[in-house]
Amino acid sequence: MSAPVQPPGARVETAHPEAAGYRAGRTLPLRVEAMRQLRRRRTLLMGGVLAALPFILIIAFAIGGTPDGEDGGGGRGGGSRINLMDVATESAANFAATSLFVSAGFLLVIPVALFCGDTVASEASWSSLRYLLAAPVPRVRLLWSKLVVALGFSLAAMVLLPVVALAAGTAAYGWGPLKLPTGGALSAGDTVPRLAIVVAFIFVSQLVTAGLAFWLSTKTDAPLGAVGGAVFLTIVGNVLDAVTALGSWRDFLPAHWQFAWADALQPQLEWGGMIKGTAVSVTYALILFALAFRGFSRKDIVS
Repeated sequence: MSAPVQPPGARVETAHPEAAGYRAGRTLPLRVEAMRQLRRRRTLLMGGVLAALPFILIIAFAIGGTPDGEDGGGGRGGGSRINLMDVATESAANFAATSLFVSAGFLLVIPVALFCGDTVASEASWSSLRYLLAAPVPRVRLLWSKLVVALGFSLAAMVLLPVVALAAGTAAYGWGPLKLPTGGALSAGDTVPRLAIVVAFIFVSQLVTAGLAFWLSTKTDAPLGAVGGAVFLTIVGNVLDAVTALGSWRDFLPAHWQFAWADALQPQLEWGGMIKGTAVSVTYALILFALAFRGFSRKDIVS
């Protein structure tokens, strides 16, 4: 028996494609993705490297004697580096601040690029990405879960370093006031809040690297390409910032503000540089994250 003919303009009812009980928002929970990433060897290795850095610095200071800043470099924050190295062993707080400074320019870029660039690309390289989407995990949900977890691990890496440095520095040099690079000192009660501001700004300044790595991760099946590409472009930004001939154009480079956190280590806390750096970094990061979501939503997944 033939199907009845629908009158022109009539609405045709179709079966709902979703299975009973299916909720897109419950697919790939954050805790599941976090546990998957936590158990990976590269996560444990990166955590071990960051935790070992303060002890390596303590050994270096013990072998080399009293630190000095005669070989301090130039560029934005160069003077702060000299003074921070001069007082690195004065207290645990000074040691933690020095540990952050020597690692903020490059070492802390690595975990951000690794955690954000190894997200989608690794699934593609394992040929498991299409199976996640067939589960079905919506593409936006998949990217959101992976991005949140990657940023969470990046922040954890940046918190781990000063926490270990404070503990190791307390054992090696004792707890005391933070001797400021510009002279004077902060009381022990003000030390932790100021260091927290430093860590927060370093994390925000690294959002550009996170955005680059995450965007590249959605474009390639090679995790190393995404991680390496993000690190390379970050280095290019640092090189361009060193070109003084660019003048005020350097204000639009995220690298120009990466050491603005030194303003937090002043007798009177100054926010100007950090606010400008935050605005530049967040703007670039939002554009890159938007490109990643837009491109991945239209991408033909074959692996």
